[in-house]
Amino acid sequence: MSRPPDPAKRRRLLDHVRQYVLRNGLADLSLRRLAQALGTSDRMLLYYFGSKERMIAEALAVYERRPLLQAREVLRSVGPPTDAAGLRRLMEEVWKQFSDPDVRASLPLYLEIMSAGILHPHRYGPVLDDVVTEWTNLLTSVFRDFGMDQGRALTQATLLTDAVFGLLVAPLVDDHWDRADAAFRALLDCLEPGWHPAMS
Repeated sequence: MSRPPDPAKRRRLLDHVRQYVLRNGLADLSLRRLAQALGTSDRMLLYYFGSKERMIAEALAVYERRPLLQAREVLRSVGPPTDAAGLRRLMEEVWKQFSDPDVRASLPLYLEIMSAGILHPHRYGPVLDDVVTEWTNLLTSVFRDFGMDQGRALTQATLLTDAVFGLLVAPLVDDHWDRADAAFRALLDCLEPGWHPAMS
């Protein structure tokens, strides 16, 4: 009877995998070269994770400084917003998470996953879909807790999720993060007046 995978070693491997793909990207990612860089074997990586795609997905998902995890922590610590100004502060805090240098360093990888997921949906498509779905679900729950019905909450959450992802792309090319920041705040200026629980 084989021993179950060691959870501590699995977590260490995930940390090393994330660091490797942040440095090297996904293009021509070889499981064998990755294993050599990590001081293990490709068979061992498959034993722990099943597939290269699942390994990449998990390596990104366990990153403690992910903005999604930080946003959840903010909600746990301060509770859901009770007015439009509180909603705006939460959205500004969400946006602020993406200014973390380590997070910004990971954004090109997410863009690469996005492109790979479009070209090869069976490989990395589910990774990006999970990210978008998690963000949309989190923000939908925030708007629902605020008092909006499901349809309106989902629409607002989709708008903000898609806008944030869109605004993060251009600065990766031109480095104009100040423009992206101004655009996000302008979007909130447009949305905030309509954030009233009684409206549906």
